[in-house]
Amino acid sequence: MGFGGNSRTAYAARRIAQGVLVILGIVVANFLLLHLAPGDAVDVLAGESGSATPEFLAHLRQQFGLDQPLHVQLLVYIKNILSLDLGYSFRHNAPVLTLILTRLGPTLLLMGTTIVISIGFGILLGLFAASRPNSWRDNLISVLALLSYATPLFWVGLMLMLIFAIELGWLPTNGMEDVAAFYTGWEAVGDVARHLVLPALTLSLFYLALYVRLMRSAVLEQSGKDYVTTARAKGLTERHILFGHILRNACLPVVTIAGVQIGNLIGGSVIVESVFAWPGFGMLAFEALVTRDLNLLMGIFFISACLVVGVNILVDLLYAFLDPRIVVR
Repeated sequence: MGFGGNSRTAYAARRIAQGVLVILGIVVANFLLLHLAPGDAVDVLAGESGSATPEFLAHLRQQFGLDQPLHVQLLVYIKNILSLDLGYSFRHNAPVLTLILTRLGPTLLLMGTTIVISIGFGILLGLFAASRPNSWRDNLISVLALLSYATPLFWVGLMLMLIFAIELGWLPTNGMEDVAAFYTGWEAVGDVARHLVLPALTLSLFYLALYVRLMRSAVLEQSGKDYVTTARAKGLTERHILFGHILRNACLPVVTIAGVQIGNLIGGSVIVESVFAWPGFGMLAFEALVTRDLNLLMGIFFISACLVVGVNILVDLLYAFLDPRIVVR
């Protein structure tokens, strides 16, 4: 079964088309759910002001476009989405897309670092544990993975902050950079890296535990397959069999779960960003939810949906590379 250029292109085009339909469905669902909830941005503004006449509230709803029927608001919103106009945040007095882009970079940095750490070390530790099943190192890695998976993220973050930031003083407690230091060049990169260590480590521990357990199970399952028995019969070393044959097949479930976990990773970043005051996407979403900033919330949901769907498409293409049979199914 080949994995030729035409098959690869057709498969990628099919997945992209499916992704566009999924994003459209998510946009409509998010719009309806947010607008069916009681209250709106005008109610929040009126509550904060303490006194507002019905005429003033009606004027605000007309200005925000909230006086239109729901289906009209939905059509206008979809039309704006197609032109990358995510609306205007009257709470922050700025375009929604501008607000999101200023916070998207820190979140992508945190998520990217988390993915590299959790998947990379998860695969290595899973291989290390499965290479000697039921040994002391297998049991130790399994127990530590279980504890890491069962521990709440906020508690892990607070403990790491207490140990490495407060007691030892090795790392900063919050933020993304030391704004008073005015670092430039590599010094600025190093400063951001120091601030990134604790939030990335906190978020990585949970997902690393998942990938360790998954990789261990996959390696043990693949070790009993006929192709492994044949490789041993040919006289290949265990190291060559593990890295040359088992590893590629054992990575398939890890890659699959990694794509599914992207959405959870965005949700987990809200907690971690709150603990470490990381100026990312999660904190912005929390602020928008509290203040009922519907335009900003819908913009955040839209960008989040694009990120999740886009990563899942990349995962599917990687999966097809690891297992070419998927293209012709």
